[in-house]
Amino acid sequence: MTHSVKRHENLAIIGGKPLFSECLHVGRPNIGNQRRLMSRLKDMLDRRWLTNNGLYVKEFEKQVAKFLDVKHCIAMCNGTVALEIAVRALGMQGEVIIPSFTFVATAHCLQWQGISPVFADIDPQDFTIDPVAIKKLITPKTTGIIGVHLWGMPCHMEALEKISAEYGIKLLYDASHAFGNSYRGRMIGGFGSAEVFSFHATKIINTFEGGAIVTNDDDLAARLRLMKNFGFKGMDNVVYLGTNGKMNEASAAMGLTSLEDIEQFIEANHRNYAEYRRCLEGIPGISLLGYDENEKNNFQYVVIEIDSHEAGLDRDELLSVLQAENVMARRYFYPGCHRMEPYRSLFPNASLWLSETEKKALRVICLPNGTAVRRKDVRAICGLIRLALENAATLRRRIALKN
Repeated sequence: MTHSVKRHENLAIIGGKPLFSECLHVGRPNIGNQRRLMSRLKDMLDRRWLTNNGLYVKEFEKQVAKFLDVKHCIAMCNGTVALEIAVRALGMQGEVIIPSFTFVATAHCLQWQGISPVFADIDPQDFTIDPVAIKKLITPKTTGIIGVHLWGMPCHMEALEKISAEYGIKLLYDASHAFGNSYRGRMIGGFGSAEVFSFHATKIINTFEGGAIVTNDDDLAARLRLMKNFGFKGMDNVVYLGTNGKMNEASAAMGLTSLEDIEQFIEANHRNYAEYRRCLEGIPGISLLGYDENEKNNFQYVVIEIDSHEAGLDRDELLSVLQAENVMARRYFYPGCHRMEPYRSLFPNASLWLSETEKKALRVICLPNGTAVRRKDVRAICGLIRLALENAATLRRRIALKN
């Protein structure tokens, strides 16, 4: 889909038209083999089984569990509902510690259920929740921790496991960004009490819209299966409190098709990431978040941090230049959950203990990646960044006039 973008001519640095005639977006969907997808959809329609734990949902759950080397995968309608159900199934209540530097769903899944999210600061090296900060926030009301593998970067899992055991609190992971990644040779998915994945259209594999909870806990898995389907056990026997969190058959068909092509998606991401790394090297004030190439990675998120003193432009000024040229980079995750409602009103002083979160929220940009991005696009984007910084003083004057 092409989106029209109004170009601010006073930000232009390379001529009269945007560099890219069609927008390059962060999170543009990867599309697998369309012939196989359409075949599955036709089969689904011919059988007239569209939802309620059909053939494709069962197969998708089986293949995800196999891919991640876990015992159970419970497919859900989306990642947010999956988080909500996982939190309830684990008996979390009172206060649960999470990072503020994450997508707001991580906080909403708690607040929606009357649980207070307690925001912890992040490790500035990998942007994941800081175990030292967690320990300072534990109170008698604390019942759990949700670690977020931000941009696929694994949390400090040994430290979090130790804290969980020491204080007798639950440990859940939001692994929305981390499908296909590993930690010390183990696939992310088998850590903590459970891990939650998103299969939203923007993720490495998608089900149009969807999510899943994966776990090695048999009892928890049984409870989750009840809870995602109103608590039904059998045709008309409700034995547990539940809601409607089911994935439909069309979504599962898309998920299976995506999963079959995941290596192709990762290869494209890795190729682009390597090109970004090569082309951005040596640009003053720009640092690229690196992946541990000894582990498996999906390489989906290309994250740069801008030091405005060295670069000559701050993050938002550089973002304005990129977007004027139809490079739809994003501020992930700005401004931090603690500066969004209702949390801004509930916790007005949270910024006092979130210094790294505050700093990173003003310095980070995610650049376009995925199968829709070509190597020459990456080179052009990096060239644009280099040119913008070389002309930083002029651009700053133009931005000031515009504003």
